[in-house]
Amino acid sequence: MADDARILFVPGAAAWGPYNSLRAMAEVVRGRGHRPVFAMDGGFRGVAAAHGFDEEVYDTVPPPAGPAAAGPATWASWVRANAAHFRGTTLEQLRTVVRPRWAELARAAQYAHPRLRAIIEEVRPDLIVVDDVGAVPSVAASGTPWVRSVSANPLELADPGLPPAFSGYPVRDRSGWDAFRAEYAALHAGLHAEFDAYCTAQGAPPLEPLRFSHDSPWLNLYTYPSALDYPRPAEFTRRWHRLDTVVRTGERRFRVADHLPGTGPVVYLSLGSLGSLDTRLLQHVVDVVARTGHRTVVSMGPCHHEVTLGPNMYGEPFLPQPGVLPDCDLLITHGGSNTLGEGVAAGLPMIVLPLFRDHYDNAQRVADLGFGVRVDTYGFDPDTLVDTIEELLADDDRRQRLAEVREDIRRAPGGEAGGTLIADLAASVTPVRR
Repeated sequence: MADDARILFVPGAAAWGPYNSLRAMAEVVRGRGHRPVFAMDGGFRGVAAAHGFDEEVYDTVPPPAGPAAAGPATWASWVRANAAHFRGTTLEQLRTVVRPRWAELARAAQYAHPRLRAIIEEVRPDLIVVDDVGAVPSVAASGTPWVRSVSANPLELADPGLPPAFSGYPVRDRSGWDAFRAEYAALHAGLHAEFDAYCTAQGAPPLEPLRFSHDSPWLNLYTYPSALDYPRPAEFTRRWHRLDTVVRTGERRFRVADHLPGTGPVVYLSLGSLGSLDTRLLQHVVDVVARTGHRTVVSMGPCHHEVTLGPNMYGEPFLPQPGVLPDCDLLITHGGSNTLGEGVAAGLPMIVLPLFRDHYDNAQRVADLGFGVRVDTYGFDPDTLVDTIEELLADDDRRQRLAEVREDIRRAPGGEAGGTLIADLAASVTPVRR
């Protein structure tokens, strides 16, 4: 293949995590002389172009009629409509959140298919890289070599020896695994059969039982810090390449001291691009954290005008997170995999308030391995949360462990490793296995 291969990157449309991960690898690919092109959902129109990439646009839902709000307002409506369900157990959320979300993703894949197929025909990429929790049938059916990248929690890559995805169950306690898997199967079998039939009708391979995505025959990547990763059999590690974490570069410079002068610990609070849309929850957490008096940086999200910060706090709708975290001492997060990876890369202890899907798995893994504390998102006691913040900030042993993990990640950055694997595949088109 030519040294200047065209590589089409297709991030999932739901949130920033897939784009941030692929962007870091695309920057490496571009530095190797290849030409990255991004296919972006209409809600993210202009994002890749702003970072200097060629960009094509597709839609996953019909555009709104007239002046109706789209983008953040649409997601705000979804989050607020489902906030009551986020209070349920993970078993209850299989019915109220997980199954409806898979149905939405299947509909989105079908709606986007004609346009994505046209983009592939127009761009004529030498290689395609996808980061989406659901199948993209236009890619799997294209005949073009492609890479699957997974920036979500790797329990999505099912293993009977590990807890079921979305359960938030610990590795060492199997007591609820079978019941959770049985409920998942009962709720999803019909939907899976319908989506599988659609994918194969478009020329894509059949889906594996109860899995809504395809693995690539060429190269499969997943991003998760090695210090948090799950034990896997040898066959898995031959097929899947783990990237410790993928941290964006090229963000604007940010120094906490420029916005919050003073001394003492700094707390970073982010509930992610979707969690921040539950502004009642975000306001409650802000108010509790303000009681500590610590300098606090808050990622306020697109509905920032609905949130009031306390004294000694600074916030913006969107922050250059990789540049903020190194100045901080504690991360309070919803447990999204993107923020989790960047927090570990910065060596920060964490308080995790999970909302849905893999947030629970990430929160449990952080708690199991002693990197932080999992908190009941809607039922936490404010006094206990304040005490937890102070305990984590004072825990020098935990901080030393995390500093060692941070140094390991710096020696083997995931973005560089992933981008190199993609660039090498573009040059050889030979399936990559260990």
